[in-house]
Amino acid sequence: MSERDTDARASDSPDTEERILVVDDDPSMRTALMESVRRLGYAVQGAVDGADALERVGRFRPWLVLTDLKMPRMTGLELIKELKARAPQAAIVLMTAYGTVETAVEAMKHGASEYLLKPFSMDLLERVITNLKECRETEGGVVPSLGTADNRAILTQDPGMARLLSTLEGVAASQATVLINGESGTGKELLARFIHSRSPRAHRPFIAVNCAALPDGLLESELFGHERGAFTGALIRKIGKFEMAHTGTLLLDEIGEMTMGLQAKLLRVLQEREVDRVGGRDPVPVNIRVIATTNRTLYREVEQNRFREDLYYRLNVFPVTLPPLRERLADIPMLARHFAAAAASRNGLPLPVLSEAALAHLQRLPWKGNIRELENVMERAVLLAGHGVILPEHCPVEIRDAASPPVVPQPGNGSLWEMERDLIFKTLMRVKDNRTHAAKELGISIRTLRNKLREYRTDGKPLSMTTL
Repeated sequence: MSERDTDARASDSPDTEERILVVDDDPSMRTALMESVRRLGYAVQGAVDGADALERVGRFRPWLVLTDLKMPRMTGLELIKELKARAPQAAIVLMTAYGTVETAVEAMKHGASEYLLKPFSMDLLERVITNLKECRETEGGVVPSLGTADNRAILTQDPGMARLLSTLEGVAASQATVLINGESGTGKELLARFIHSRSPRAHRPFIAVNCAALPDGLLESELFGHERGAFTGALIRKIGKFEMAHTGTLLLDEIGEMTMGLQAKLLRVLQEREVDRVGGRDPVPVNIRVIATTNRTLYREVEQNRFREDLYYRLNVFPVTLPPLRERLADIPMLARHFAAAAASRNGLPLPVLSEAALAHLQRLPWKGNIRELENVMERAVLLAGHGVILPEHCPVEIRDAASPPVVPQPGNGSLWEMERDLIFKTLMRVKDNRTHAAKELGISIRTLRNKLREYRTDGKPLSMTTL
């Protein structure tokens, strides 16, 4: 079927919601894209460049425009600016073969919804179109969106979060370094795994390093490796995380915690794409894609001379901000039900029912610990409710700060005290007794955790724990 025939059929289509305009000066690419869009069930027209596209928009009224970046007469960026003025409701996807992430970011600032790096698969094109259509349909009522990362679901009904996942579908196909900003507990590592799972490196290693969890003296060896005899205790050669991630993705979790000295060595690795093992003689080349996360505002850390400016710009190629849970109110009921069901399954309890009052209560809470805190709250709620309906009094049981001494039921006088104690001990076991990690997971300060642990001990020995 010729483009003229396709255009005639599309123009007769009464449903503007199902119309897509493809803009590309390469005839073979334009034809292939049009055929792929048609197979998805949409009416489609093709335009040879930006000027041609603007002439067609008024008559065709597409809900989505797929446009190339470099074209004669009018570039993709110029077209995007004109489209936002003439057809502000149309979604726009920018396509480029040049891998210019900075240009793609600029395009999104001017109104593009997504961008795709050529060559891309038709499966990816379908996912992007589907996600954009779902986001469009959620303006008055939210449609659930689902991403997966290493078989773990990213659940959302929030339009902004759905758009973020859709954007990252395109970013994942590139080699661009991604910097994920977000508060503790928002799921930054899961988002990093999502990017990896959508990338050409998906079947290669994904290696995560928590920069906040390792002492400064060990972090260099952990990242770059060491040779036998490099220092006291180095009995064998150790391969570092950079080498382990070769051909895959390396996640530098909480990069803002890294010391200035180590930042300089990291910058060299990112520039040269080779590592020097501690005590080694020759550099080792590495082929990796780097994703970094932080709960700090790194440019402020730069201003305070706590983070290298050159490293900041090396990492900040494609910045992403993961919103806190309190800004994703539409997600709270779905996530609460998901975590409650998982907790019930782990504890051998029937599928719980959350009362409307409980859901309304959950949506009013500040969620300083974000999704991680919600998961812990639902674990407690399921145990407290037992076989009954989850009510507001079951969630959450806040662990208060020691600044205002809590009135706590004494051992044996109530299950609430025991539930809180057991949750803390289970968390400590899960993080291998790392109190800093446990406090973050529980959404409390390290000081509060220490006070709680003192409270749970008698004569220096732990109290018996009925649920461990």
